[in-house]
Amino acid sequence: MAKSKNIRISWLKFMYVWNIVISGGGGIGIIFIPKLTQWLFNVSTPQITYGIIGSVFLSFAIISILGLRDPVRFAPVLLFQLIYKIIWLIGVIMPMIISGEFYIGAVPAVAIYILYIVGDIIAIPFSNIFESVLNKN
Repeated sequence: MAKSKNIRISWLKFMYVWNIVISGGGGIGIIFIPKLTQWLFNVSTPQITYGIIGSVFLSFAIISILGLRDPVRFAPVLLFQLIYKIIWLIGVIMPMIISGEFYIGAVPAVAIYILYIVGDIIAIPFSNIFESVLNKN
C-alpha cells in the first residue's frame, strides 16, 4: 500500500513538472512573444483571446509549482485539466475530424493533450478527491 502511494506521488509530481515545462513555456511564449507563437502554431486567434489562453496556461504552471510541495492537495488542478482537455477533444477536435476540417498542424496539440489525459488519469488520486468532497457535511 505504501509503495502504491509513493508511485502516485511520483506521478503527481511528474505531472506538475510537465505542467511547469509545457504549460509554463507555452504560456510565457503566448504572453511575451505572441506573434512568434502564433506563427509557430499557425493560428490567427485574436490577441485578447490568445492572451487569455496564455494566462491560463501560465497559471497552471504557477499552481503546479505549489503542487510539487503538496501533491495531493493540488490534485484538483490536474482534475480540472483532465476534464477540459477531454471536453476539447470531444467538442472541438472530433467535430473537426468528422467534418473533414482537421488539419495536420493540430496534431502536436492533440498529441500533447492526449499525453496529459493519460498522465492525469494515472496520477490523479480520484478516491482521495471524491472522498473529501463526499465527506464534507
